[in-house]
Amino acid sequence: MVASDADPGRPIRLFSVNSSSQGGPLVVSACLAGFKCRYDGGAKPDRDVAGLAAEGLALPLCAELMGGLPVPRPPAEIVGGDGEDVLDGHARVITRDGEDVTDAFVRGANAAAVVAAQMGCPAAVLQERSPSCGVRTIYDGTHSGKLKQGCGVLAAALRRRGIAVVTAGVARERRR
Repeated sequence: MVASDADPGRPIRLFSVNSSSQGGPLVVSACLAGFKCRYDGGAKPDRDVAGLAAEGLALPLCAELMGGLPVPRPPAEIVGGDGEDVLDGHARVITRDGEDVTDAFVRGANAAAVVAAQMGCPAAVLQERSPSCGVRTIYDGTHSGKLKQGCGVLAAALRRRGIAVVTAGVARERRR
C-alpha cells in the first residue's frame, strides 16, 4: 500500500491488486522502483511503485540485467517488429552501435518471467517505451527517437505466462 495523492493518509491499492488478495507481489520495472539500472545508469523512480517495493508488495526486476547486460550500456531498440516478434525469432534487439543483443534480452525476459510466475505475481507495472518493458509503445528501431506501437520483450514474455502488464500511468488511473 502507498499513500494516495488525494489523501496522503489514506492507503490505496495500485489497480486493486495486493499481495494478500491475488497471490504474489506485483512485478515492477526496477528502474521505476528507484534502482539505477537503466541503459544510461539512471533510474526512473515512480513514487507509488517505489512505495510498493519498499513495503514488500512489489518485486523489482530488470530483465536487461538478468540477461547479463551491464550498467551503463548503449541504448538498444527492437528492429523488425516488437517483443512478440523477438521471442518468435522474427525481430532483433540492436544497440545504437550496431551490436545485436537479442540473446541477452530474450534470456533476461524469460528469466524474469519465470521468477514472476514462480512467485505468483498477478500483474506487472512496467516502464513504457523500453525495449524490454514497453507495454504499448516502443522506439521504432531507427535510434531516432521515434515511437511505434508494440511491446517490449519482457512485456511479451509476461503476457505469454498470463501475467497482466500495465504502465505506471495506467496503474495510477486504475487505483481510484
